[in-house]
Amino acid sequence: MKPPTKHVPTVLAAALVIAACSAGTAPSEAAPADTATLDASGDQPATPVADAPFTAQEVARFDEPWAMTFLPGTKLALVTEKAGKLKLWQEGGQALDVTGVPTVSYGGQGGFGDVILAPDFASTGTIYLSWVEAGDSGTFGAVVGKAKLEQGGAPRLTGLQIIWKQDPKVPGRGHFSHRLAFSPDGKYLFIGSGERQKFDPAQDMKANLGKILRLNPDGSIPADNPFASQGGVTAQIWSLGHRNILGLAFDGTGKLWNQEMGPKGGDEVNLVEAKANYGYPIVSNGDHYDGKDIPDHSTRPEFAAPKLWWNPSVSPAGLVWYGGDAYPGWKNSLFMGALSGEGLIRMGVDGDTLHKSDRWDFGTRIREVEVREDGTIWLLTDGENGKLLKLVPKR
Repeated sequence: MKPPTKHVPTVLAAALVIAACSAGTAPSEAAPADTATLDASGDQPATPVADAPFTAQEVARFDEPWAMTFLPGTKLALVTEKAGKLKLWQEGGQALDVTGVPTVSYGGQGGFGDVILAPDFASTGTIYLSWVEAGDSGTFGAVVGKAKLEQGGAPRLTGLQIIWKQDPKVPGRGHFSHRLAFSPDGKYLFIGSGERQKFDPAQDMKANLGKILRLNPDGSIPADNPFASQGGVTAQIWSLGHRNILGLAFDGTGKLWNQEMGPKGGDEVNLVEAKANYGYPIVSNGDHYDGKDIPDHSTRPEFAAPKLWWNPSVSPAGLVWYGGDAYPGWKNSLFMGALSGEGLIRMGVDGDTLHKSDRWDFGTRIREVEVREDGTIWLLTDGENGKLLKLVPKR
């Protein structure tokens, strides 16, 4: 039995759903009309950011920023803008357009996605990118590619090569996910692939939608993948039964975590394990947007249950593990942005257990969370004129 959510007038709630769906956007991605202060686990109300143990210092602005990554040994960062631009930004300086980027199909939740560095970036300059491309007959799908970043006064990408695609491409512009993460040993690339608001593909072993995939850095399939012997896209699958994966992060002990948007409620954080089925759309701690019930995880123990979940939704975006010392008491935590929740969430990691530790209300949608090698945490706010924020610890 799911707990009651905060009341929203019926007409207003219906209007929000209709407006969001007509824009090709899930209601959980739409700006909220109402935000509850308690979730299903009895969280305390979010702390105003003015009372947080840090100051959020604005350092730059971008147009619909989606993801970022810092370049080691520098004060540089790469930032993707959803409409199709890649920026090379320098702290205290300007943001330069990187040329040689792929053509991006922009609309709804689709566009430029993630950007991460190859494990051997220091010697090769290789980066990995995700974006959305159009297919035939009004279909779309996410793709992942790698290229060499050439820096300087006119930065550019060279040798761009696509190494993975969502299969099949389907109509609609929602739930691409296309989040990326390398394993700590640098041997494997993990890709979050959303179920594209189509429900059933998350359980379909002949599709790589609604899955977390594991590949070699060149896009080939590791021989020890759990379904490698079945061939095709099935061989790519590491875990299944996911919805809209908008964060992947390895913690300090090498465990992989993901967060994903639930339907109406039921946003969740999972400990990702090989061959595990997380149950969507058969089970969820949320419900369908039309009000129809989805059985809770507790009713089907054969499916892996989330370690944490939220109802009402917070609409998670971005996920990063923190192992630094710049902020007292935060070592060994996961940090997650919240879109409809308009804030930042800290979760303490204790082995296989997570704790809801802190939640700060920024009053704006947080799209991305990253950690620089100096141990500082940085955020990107969502939408046009999105802000790059540095969290400066209060002394």
